[in-house]
Amino acid sequence: MEVKRQKLLRIFFCLGLCGLSAPLFAVAPLQGILPSFEETSAEDSPDAARQARLALLSAADKYQGTSYRYGGTDRRGMDCSGLVIASFKDALGVSVPRTAAGLYVWAEKIEEPQLQPGDLVFFRTASSKSISHVGIYSGQGRFIHAASEGPKTGVIYSQLSESYWKGNYAGSGRAIPEGEGFPGEGGTRIASAPESGGSIREEGLSESFAGPKRSEGEGFSPENRGMGDLWKSDTGEYPGRIVLGIALAPSWNGFYSEGYPVRGFASQFRAAIETRVFSRAILPGIELRPEWDAGLGVFRMPITLSIGFDDRFRIFAGPVVGAGDPVFKSGNGERHYSGGSSWFGAVGFGAAPFSMDLGPGALAPYAELAWQSYIYEGSDRNWNADLAAGLRFSTGIRYSISFNRKEK
Repeated sequence: MEVKRQKLLRIFFCLGLCGLSAPLFAVAPLQGILPSFEETSAEDSPDAARQARLALLSAADKYQGTSYRYGGTDRRGMDCSGLVIASFKDALGVSVPRTAAGLYVWAEKIEEPQLQPGDLVFFRTASSKSISHVGIYSGQGRFIHAASEGPKTGVIYSQLSESYWKGNYAGSGRAIPEGEGFPGEGGTRIASAPESGGSIREEGLSESFAGPKRSEGEGFSPENRGMGDLWKSDTGEYPGRIVLGIALAPSWNGFYSEGYPVRGFASQFRAAIETRVFSRAILPGIELRPEWDAGLGVFRMPITLSIGFDDRFRIFAGPVVGAGDPVFKSGNGERHYSGGSSWFGAVGFGAAPFSMDLGPGALAPYAELAWQSYIYEGSDRNWNADLAAGLRFSTGIRYSISFNRKEK
C-alpha cells in the first residue's frame, strides 16, 4: 500500500511540474533576455528581436560549407544541432539545448505560415519517427542546416518544398520573439553582418542567406540545391579547410595463424585541403606513412595521395620505399617474398566515422585496410601467409587540427 502511495505521489509531482513548466514555453524562450544591439542610425533602428534574428542568420551563414561531423559544434565539423548551438552562441551569447529533440521541446511551437527568418524548423528523418533534424529558417521557404546525407553534406541551404524535407517536416519553433519589419514571401531578404563590429541591417535583395532566387527554368533543381552558389562566401571565394594530423595504429595478424596478434605498427603524418570539383566539396590530401611489419621483418615508407568527400571515409594510394628482406618465419620454415617497394606499392581505404573534440583539434578512432605489393617467390601455397603478406589491417587513434583558409 505504501509503495502504491509513493507511486501516486510521484505521478502527481510530475504532473504538477509539467503544469508549472508549461507556461515557460508558451512564449519564445528568449523573450525579455535578448542582448542589446548598436543601431546604425535614427532612420534604421529595428527592434531587438529583429536584430537578434539578423545576427543569428549572419552567424549561421558564416558556417556555410563546413563539413558534417556528428557531435561537432565548430568549423572543424558540426551536426544539425551543433550549427544551432554555435549560431546562438556566436550571435547572442546564449546556450541552447544540445539535441534536435531538446530544441523542439524548448522552442515555442508555431505554425508554418508564421515562420520568420531566424525561427527553427524540425524534421523526423529517423526510422523511430522522433525529432532527429533541425535547421534555421532563412526566409522565402529556405533554411540552413547541417546535412549528413544526400547530394551535398555539411552546412548548406535547402528548401522546405523539396520532397524529402516536405515529407519529413515535423513542425516549427520560435526561440527569438517575433520581429517587426519582416516582409512576407518574395520580399526583402536578409544581409550579412559586417565582418567586424557594427550593427546588422537589411539590404534590399541581398543573396547572402537565401541564395540567388531562380526558377525551375533557370537551372535550379531541388536535387542540386544550388551547390555552386551556396558554397561561395560573400566575397565569392571558396573558404575551405586545411587539415593537419598524425595517427598511430597497431597492425593485426588476422590472416596468419602463427605469431603474435599484433604484427607491427602503422603511423601517418598527413595534410589535406578542402576544395571544390563540379560543385562538390572534396578533401584531397597527402600522407607520409612510416610502418614497421614485424611479421615480415621490414620497414616501409609509403607516400600516398588520398581523397574523400570529408575526413570520415577516404581512399589512398602511392609509392613505397622499403628496407629489409620480407620473410615469414613459421614452424614449416621460411617463406620469402619479393616486392614491397614500387611506384604502386600501397592502396587502401580508411574510416574514422566519428570524433571527439580534444584541445584545438579532434581525436578519432580509425581503421585502415591496405594492400601491400608483396609476392611469394616459391611454388607451394599457404593462403593465410600470402594473404597476410599482401594485406594490412590496422586500428588506432588519429588526431587532426583544422584551419579555415582565409578569405580574400
